Amino acid sequence: MTPTLSQWLRDYLEERRIHRNRLVTKDGHCNIEFGNVRYSNRIAYLLDLWTTILEFRWSVVLSLFTASFLLSWFIFGLIWFWIAHDNGDLWWQNPPDDHNPCVINVIGLTTAFLFSFTSQMTIGYSIRVITPVCPGAITVLVIQTLIGTIVKSFWCGVVIAKMSLPKKRAKTINFSKVAVICPRNDALCLQIRVANLRKSLLVGSQIYGKLLRTTVTPEGDTIIMDQISIDFTVDAGKDNLFFICPLTLYHEIDKTSPFFEMAVNTLQQQEFELVVFLDSTDEFTNFSCQVRTSYIPREIMWGYEFLPIISRSKEGTYSVDFSEFTKVMPVTTPHCAGCFHNEKAHYYDPRDGTDNPVFEVSEIPNQEEGTSVNFRTVRKKS
Repeated sequence: MTPTLSQWLRDYLEERRIHRNRLVTKDGHCNIEFGNVRYSNRIAYLLDLWTTILEFRWSVVLSLFTASFLLSWFIFGLIWFWIAHDNGDLWWQNPPDDHNPCVINVIGLTTAFLFSFTSQMTIGYSIRVITPVCPGAITVLVIQTLIGTIVKSFWCGVVIAKMSLPKKRAKTINFSKVAVICPRNDALCLQIRVANLRKSLLVGSQIYGKLLRTTVTPEGDTIIMDQISIDFTVDAGKDNLFFICPLTLYHEIDKTSPFFEMAVNTLQQQEFELVVFLDSTDEFTNFSCQVRTSYIPREIMWGYEFLPIISRSKEGTYSVDFSEFTKVMPVTTPHCAGCFHNEKAHYYDPRDGTDNPVFEVSEIPNQEEGTSVNFRTVRKKS
C-alpha cells in the first residue's frame, strides 16, 4: 500500500467517523437513532399515515403506489370472478345459448381482472359490459368506482405534496463549509456565510444557533447534548432579513458567549457542535422551510475572514462570485476574546489566503511602526 493511498484511506475513515459522530450533518440531516420504542408507540406512525408516507423515500412511495393499484384491481377481480361463477357465466360451466350473464365476456379469472382494471380506471373498452340482470354486481361496481376514486385522489395528493415539500427549497440555500473567527466592529466575532441560490426571495427569515456539548453541573450531573443558544446577526439586524444576496452572519464573542473561554490554541481541543438554523418562507409558494447545518471545532478557522464576493460593474449591475463563497484569507486576530484590546496577544496565521481576482489589496501604512499591512482592506478593481 503506497503512502498516498494509505493517507487517503486514513482521511476517508476519519471523515466517516466524524460524519457518524455529529448530530447534524452538513446538509441538515439529523444523525440520531431511537431505540427501545414500545410497540404501542409504533402504532402512532400508522395513525399518522399521511406524514409517515411523506417521510418515505421516493422508491418506497412508488412501490406502495403500484402495489395499492394492483392489489385493488386483483381483489375486485376475484369478486367479479366469484359473481360470474355464482351466476354460471364461466366458460367451463357451459352456460346455455340463452344465458344472461352478469357481465358480458367475463368467462374466467383473467377476463375478470381485466374488467376490474378497466372499470376502476374508467377506461371503458365496451368489450366487457355489466348487465342489469344482477343487482349485486351493480352494487359492487359502484363500490369499486368509489374506492378507486379515493385511491387515485390519495396518491395524487401524496405525489404533489412530496414534490412540493419545503425541504426541497432548502436545497438551494447554502452555508459556508467553514466558519471563521476574526475582529469586526471593534469586537471578536464568529462569522458564517449563507447564500440563497434562487432569485426568489425568502421572507421573514430568522437566524439562530445552538451549541451542543456535554456539560457537568455543579451537583455532578452529566448533561448529554446540553443546548446553549447562540445569537447571530447581520449588518441590518437579525429579523426580517433582505435575503437577496449572500449574507455573513456574525456572533459577537463577549462574556456571555460560550466561545469567550476558548482561545486559538484550545479551540481544536474542545468537543462541541454548533448547529445553525435558518427559518424562512418562500415568497412564491408561501411554504415555510428550515435549513440546518453544523460546525465542529475543526471546521472553525481562527484568524481568518471571508473574501468579498459581491461586486458592481460600471453599468451599475451587481454580481456575486460564488467561486469565492467559502474561501478565506488570514487576518490579524486576538489570541482570545479576553485579550482583544491587547495588541501583543494578537494572532496571525502565516499561511497564505486565497486571492479574489475581482478585488485588489490596498496597503494601509502603520505610522507608529513604519510598516504596512496588506490583508485588511480590499477594494474592487477599477
